[in-house]
Amino acid sequence: MTRDPRSLIRLARETGEDAQPEPLDLGARVRDLRKERDWTLEQAAKQAGLARSTLSKIENGQMSPTYDALRKLAVGLGISVPQLFTPPKREQVSGRMVHLRDGEAPKQVTPTYEHELLAEALTRKKMLPYRARVRARSMEEFDGWVRHDGEEFLYVLTGIIRLYTEFYEPIEMKRGDSAYYDATMGHNVVSVSPEDATILWVTSLG
Repeated sequence: MTRDPRSLIRLARETGEDAQPEPLDLGARVRDLRKERDWTLEQAAKQAGLARSTLSKIENGQMSPTYDALRKLAVGLGISVPQLFTPPKREQVSGRMVHLRDGEAPKQVTPTYEHELLAEALTRKKMLPYRARVRARSMEEFDGWVRHDGEEFLYVLTGIIRLYTEFYEPIEMKRGDSAYYDATMGHNVVSVSPEDATILWVTSLG
């Protein structure tokens, strides 16, 4: 599923009187983060392990980056993937809410997971909720550990998973089981049930 990068995140209007969200330009967000570091396109592309032309297209809204490209960008910029979608803090807005019906959430598909980004319309969030279909069946399918800033809560919705963490023994978890852990610790999840398991993930942003 391909989406315009400008529609990945939407901003709630600052007045709080109009509930219609405004789109966040992901390309502009990436450009601002690059310029904050006084990096040229070449320097930023090298840090992220991307081609200069690819980064240029992302900044100019000419392509929708894959999850792998987003991960590389985040690592290169020294931030987490969720922070790519979190604009600079502004004045606090009260009375915010977003509602999504099943199937409306935008998806990011990778060989190991299929993520559905929940509550994407809200900015300045303290947490990032997303539902994931776990496609991976073994640790060998991952390119090393997943690590990012913040803490993370995992809740199994369907199927059976195995949670691997850097400092603990693997844990087999079924529907209704949950785990809360430091997300800077390496972690990966695989399905061990015949069908792909589905989980709810909530990552803190503060």
